[in-house]
Amino acid sequence: MCPQVSAITPSNHNSLIDILDEEYGTKEFKLKAYESLGGAVRIPTVCYDDLGTPEEDLRWKIFDGFHTYIEQRFPKVHATLQRTKVATYALVYHWQGTDTSLKPLLLAAHMDVVPTNAATEADWINPPFSGYYDGEWIWGRGSCDDKPGVIGTMTAIETLLEQGFKPTRTVILAYGIDEERGGTTGAAAIGEYLVDTYGEDSISMIVDEGGGYSDLSGTVFATPAVAEKGYLDVRMDVLTPGGHSSRPPRHTGIGILASVVTELEANPHVPKLARDRTYYQGLQCRAKYDAGFPSDMRKLVIESQTSDAKLHELETKLDDFDPAYSASAGTTQAIDIIYGGVKINALPEAVYAITNHRIADHSSVSELQDRFASIVAPVAAKHNMSLDAFGKQIGFEASTWGSVKVSEAFASALEPAPVTPTIGSGPYELLSGTVLSTLKTNLRTDNFPEFSVVSPGLSLEHECHLNMRFTDTRHYWSLTRHIFRYGHRGTADAYNGAHTINEAIRAEGFLEQIRFFTRLILNADETNLLE
Repeated sequence: MCPQVSAITPSNHNSLIDILDEEYGTKEFKLKAYESLGGAVRIPTVCYDDLGTPEEDLRWKIFDGFHTYIEQRFPKVHATLQRTKVATYALVYHWQGTDTSLKPLLLAAHMDVVPTNAATEADWINPPFSGYYDGEWIWGRGSCDDKPGVIGTMTAIETLLEQGFKPTRTVILAYGIDEERGGTTGAAAIGEYLVDTYGEDSISMIVDEGGGYSDLSGTVFATPAVAEKGYLDVRMDVLTPGGHSSRPPRHTGIGILASVVTELEANPHVPKLARDRTYYQGLQCRAKYDAGFPSDMRKLVIESQTSDAKLHELETKLDDFDPAYSASAGTTQAIDIIYGGVKINALPEAVYAITNHRIADHSSVSELQDRFASIVAPVAAKHNMSLDAFGKQIGFEASTWGSVKVSEAFASALEPAPVTPTIGSGPYELLSGTVLSTLKTNLRTDNFPEFSVVSPGLSLEHECHLNMRFTDTRHYWSLTRHIFRYGHRGTADAYNGAHTINEAIRAEGFLEQIRFFTRLILNADETNLLE
């Protein structure tokens, strides 16, 4: 149950890693690295949902300044690596290795950040784009999400180059520009460029932002996300005849829409606990290594490995035990937008609501659509209305009084990501060993636990250590089966999470990210666990 690998430290580059750790521990290096991140934060590379193309929308121009900044901050990177601009502002770097038979390692991050709210800027302890280092925290929008990914990988490679390191395995860096709206301009173009340049299934492994590590009862749990939920926004339109409110029908369009919403709320998705899924694997790890895990639940998890009855019993207890169970193991629905009516004495003719779904890794877009239509159909039939569900006519062929239309909203449909292989997989073992090695040799000055484990994780939130929106890796699926959403950021190293006021990262936590990227590059360079 929850097998672990040994910590992996570079053997061919053992003396180099010792030299680098000694340098990373100096005050001079730390202050320079912290200022590198602070300077990046001071450039407000804000991603807006309504951005036009880079050729027509001047708001993209801020990325020119960011490019100039990293060119000046990391001169050896830009003198050695081949840089390609994709979709004008997205960046791909190629660090050629000496052995072309080895598949490259791809490290991904994004340069964009979400906007700040003018109404809450006064609530920030330090200004939102200050990049201020107060001796413990580096403050500002992007300090967590995701400029540490960009500056951390750049710093690691710049330092390796200063030591004269030349890779055996090629390393690729891919930096998106609009991850915060789905990567439709940046990562989508990067994905096409990488496939055109390297081919499908050409990358050994991809590491992007995502999971991190946290202290559970004195044990550090690192949770690289190996699965990512799917997504679908559904719009429900109810169209009815208008008229004066003095002669209303028995049910107005708003009332009928309310009935649909009520049925959806009365029929939530039921989470499914399966032994081969990520949530169950993570639960096994907690049962085995979390000292605070209740003994009765631990016993049940152990028994559920071979008993279907115990698996079902465990399933029934998880809602009370883990508040995040339904969101983690099942498809979620949230009715977030509703609109109807234009005047108090006019019957509404067109009303709608929009429901947000995060699709479980064991489900699909089509399965969700079929279920949604099956819930709406009886309501439409009850009111003698035709139903168009995702382009299919259900029930009445023609409207007898009004119509209901259910459709995909915002072109949002996204299947759950392919699940990355874990136990017994070389790339997962390499990542796990690198994580454990970095944690074991940490340079922190706080009271950091000594014992660490790695547990498969699932991307569903976007705090400073997980992801709520979908990472840019959605555009890289064809490049490899081995995609890990892991930024090596501690939960306690985020002052207040991401996408909110007082975003800040603990400086020592950022240093550990640099160390992780360094060890990952060196381990990948000499391992036989990758193709």
